[in-house]
Amino acid sequence: MNRLIIDTDIGSDIDDAMALALAMKSPELVLEGVTTVYGNADLRARMVTKMLQHGGREDVRVYAGLDRPLLGNREIWMAGHEGKGLIEEGESLPYEERHAVDFIIDTIMANPGEITLVPIGPLTNIAACLIREPRIAHNVKEIILMGGVTRLGRNAAELPVTEHNIVSDPEAASVVFGSGAPIVMVGLDVTKQVIITDEHRKRLQETNDPLNAALARQMDFWFDFIKEKKTFMHDPLTVSLLIDRSLVQTEKMKVTVEYDHRAKTGQTVAVRAEDGNVEVCLEVDSGRFLAILMNRLTTSTAP
Repeated sequence: MNRLIIDTDIGSDIDDAMALALAMKSPELVLEGVTTVYGNADLRARMVTKMLQHGGREDVRVYAGLDRPLLGNREIWMAGHEGKGLIEEGESLPYEERHAVDFIIDTIMANPGEITLVPIGPLTNIAACLIREPRIAHNVKEIILMGGVTRLGRNAAELPVTEHNIVSDPEAASVVFGSGAPIVMVGLDVTKQVIITDEHRKRLQETNDPLNAALARQMDFWFDFIKEKKTFMHDPLTVSLLIDRSLVQTEKMKVTVEYDHRAKTGQTVAVRAEDGNVEVCLEVDSGRFLAILMNRLTTSTAP
């Protein structure tokens, strides 16, 4: 059994919601809690609460974290449809009053070597934890994060040089990668290879499952926003490594974040190193991953 905390900026791209659903429907994962970050952590916490209700997982506690980047010097990007199709106007969706950073620190320190952190948004909450309690780096079992891009895999020429979660708070990313904590970096090198389409949305909609119906509605909003009928499963792939690590091939590296104070800077620079603290994902079995994802979401499983 893998015990994990998901730290998410759920609400814009559909992939955060899909990742949460995958964790909820994977019986070998013990979801210790979900924390939210970036832009409007309160709205995101209420979205998570509603998703958990749809999935019959009210046992999982939710904590809101930091809204602003670590230094408060980066513009916030939001799509504008966050919460639509999921939260009704005026709907009460209470979550824990305790701050996400306090919850993460206390849970890891009380369970050394047992808790995996899965950040699938900007790394602000995680950096704040490491600054406040540096021993987190040695007490966390692992940090499996969605973020960054190295352009070292076979699809390098097709990839951008930066990635959203890193450029949204590069100072926080620098703290996390430089902490010495054991990290698995699930970046665009692999996540751009895992794609779902409107056909997958239809399969979810046809299951007569309230959680999948909520996913299908949110997927519609995202498809309308990006003006495409396909999208990448960045965050579910990240969660899936706790189910089957053999889905990816990794290389041990040292990763630094190069940035300045202009907008949209924050490039992850990876160098192969036997003593590196980061396992960088470079290849993925996309077909097998998508089979696992859709099977988990469309098959009823007990939590």
